[in-house]
Parts: sequence; structure tokens; C-alpha cells
Amino acid sequence: MAVRQVNRNKLLRKLLLRNKKGSGRLWASLISLCIGTTLLLLSVMIWWNFQQLLNGREQNDSLGSTFLTVSKKVTQSMMGNLQSSLFTPQQIDQLKAAPQVQDVGQLTANRFPVYAVLNARVGFSTDMFLEAVPDRFIDEKPEDWYWQPSSTRVPIIISAQFLDLYNYGFAPSQGLPQLSESSIKSLAFELKVGPRGDQDVYMAQVVGFSDRITSVLVPQSFIDYGNKLYTGQTTTPPSRLIVKAKDPSDKAFGEYLEANGYGTNGEQLRWNKVRVIVEIVTAAVGLLAILLLGIGTLVFVLFIELTISRAQASLTLLIQLGYGPRYLSIFMMRRFFPLLIFTLIVSMGLATVAQYFSADFIKTQNLVVSTLPGWPVWAALGVSAFTLLVLVSRSIIKAIGR
Repeated sequence: MAVRQVNRNKLLRKLLLRNKKGSGRLWASLISLCIGTTLLLLSVMIWWNFQQLLNGREQNDSLGSTFLTVSKKVTQSMMGNLQSSLFTPQQIDQLKAAPQVQDVGQLTANRFPVYAVLNARVGFSTDMFLEAVPDRFIDEKPEDWYWQPSSTRVPIIISAQFLDLYNYGFAPSQGLPQLSESSIKSLAFELKVGPRGDQDVYMAQVVGFSDRITSVLVPQSFIDYGNKLYTGQTTTPPSRLIVKAKDPSDKAFGEYLEANGYGTNGEQLRWNKVRVIVEIVTAAVGLLAILLLGIGTLVFVLFIELTISRAQASLTLLIQLGYGPRYLSIFMMRRFFPLLIFTLIVSMGLATVAQYFSADFIKTQNLVVSTLPGWPVWAALGVSAFTLLVLVSRSIIKAIGR
């Protein structure tokens, strides 16, 4: 039975696929399909990678752009009136309901004097400010991130930008030693808290760094305790809020901030312009890919129809011998479908390699994307494959049924 099937396939190949004159068109169409599919996958891949970087992965955002520090813009009328720069509960609730906003937290500042003294070897002392933020907004919460009134040690998280300013700005101008992250974590310094004559002294230590919040952070319990003890305030209206936005580059979100006189770090919103560029590039590459896919598909279909047309006499003979049009159509599909599938596999392979090297390069920039193409890329491949197979099968059935 198997030998008979092999002989039958050999006969059909000799009768239906004996014409080799159009092989150049076949390979040209396959190359066009491969290039078009690859460009389509790459355009989707670029868009998806940017979405990963923009919106973040899991809790830690890759670009720091989903977490924004929002404050009121200081105007001439607000000068000298501290209360006007504070957020009311109603304004906080309105911000929570703003476009793209997923969560809002308060940055609670100290209302009491704080004076830091580093050891004599470094010889550094300064007045400083402290803030607290809900733990869910901290980049990476250290294991020892807690404080209670009986504690004599205060853990601190500082902005990585502050360390850079000290190392490359303040330290050289004052003849002080530069500090690495590990060295500053090993240093303990005194934290003198409260008005002169009634100060409490704590030992403070840097336990982490934040790329998300430009501030000096301490546990919420320490700020609440100090504000109540030294100022009698049980609640402290915030002058700054931290906002988690689904897409901070959204136009409606930017318009809301502008309409309410709120300001944020312009660097954190720089991705608005980048987003527009990425959308233009991906749209242009996508249109080019669709054009090449259309041309490749058209040439491929025309090649199949030309092949079947040149074997029309053989088709008539085979039908008279008892071969049904459906059987002959399936035979032709088995001849051309593997070429299409191989082309799509090559395209996906090229896109996978591009994704791997892109992820490796992005990693050197301290950013993270997946080393494998995301689901939208696979979805685009599936849609392309389904569309091509449907178009080719219909053209074969139509050509044989004439």
C-alpha cells in the first residue's frame, strides 16, 4: 500500500510539477515573504519591548517611569503661604481618579529639625530632611526596614542621585573622600533629632538606594513618631505625592496635571516623546512589512496558479482517471505548504535572535526585557501564518476547480 502511494505521488509530481521555468519567481516570492514577515515581527517586537520598559515588569518598573513624584507648582501667589502647597484629602482622592492613575501614596516629611553627623574621619555634618512613603512604593525594601520607639537605630534609603551628587560635586569641592554604595552602607552616623537643647540622638545607617524616589527615606513609624513628639501633629498633610501611573505618557494624564497646576519630574515624562517616535517607527516598519507580505503572497499565488495552469492537460487526464479535485488540491497544498511554514520558521528564528541580542544589550543599560519574543509577536506570527495558508489553499482549490 505504501509503495503504491509513493508511486502515485511520483506520477503526480511528474505530471503537475514538471515545469521548472518559474522556480526563480518561487524563490523571489519566498524571500519577499520572509523579509515581510520578519519586519512585521520586528515591528511588533519593538512595540512590545517598549511597552515592557514603559509600564514595567511586575512591581519594579524598568525605566522608573510608572512611578512619578507629583507636587504643586510654586507660583508667586503661593510664596510665603506653605499651606497652599499642601495636598488636601479631596485633591488626593481626585488624583486617584485621574486618567491612568493606579495608586497614590503620600510622602510624609519631617516637621522637626534633623542634623546628621558623619564620623570624624570623613568630617561631614549637615542639616537634612527626611521623608517616609508607604512600603509598597519602595523599589526594593530592605529586610531590616522597620523602626519602633525603643529602637536606637534608624534605617535610611537615599536616592542614588544624591550619592552621585556627593561623589562628583560636593566631595571634590570640599576635599572629602568619595564613597561607593558598599562603603556608605558600612558607615554609621549620628542623627540628632529635635530642637537644640532637647535633642535625641540615633545611630543611622544607609540600608538601600532608590532610583525611583529622589529623597532621603526613613520608616513611616519614625516620621509619625517624631512629628507627634516634637510638633504635636498626629497627621501631616503632604506636599508631595507618589503616583503609580499605568501609562504616564498618556496625553490625558499630562493634561490633567497641567490643568490642576501639578508638576512632576520632566525626565520621568520624557517617554512621551519617545513613545511617539516608537509608534511612528513601528507603524512605518509595519506598513512596509505588510506591503512586502502582500507582494510576496501575490507572487507566490500567481506562481501556483501558473503552475496549475500549465498542467491543465495533465489535470484533466488525472480527473478522468478518477482523481478528485479535492485529492489533487491536497496534493498541491502538501507541496507548497511546507515552503510557507519553513519561511515563517526562518522569520521567527530571525526575530528570536534579534530579541535575544536586544535583551542582552538592554541589560547593559540596567533595564530588563524578556530574552524571548512576547506573546504579541507570536500572535502576529499566528495571524500571518493563518492568513497565508488560507489564501494559498483557496487559490489552489480555485485553480484546480476551473
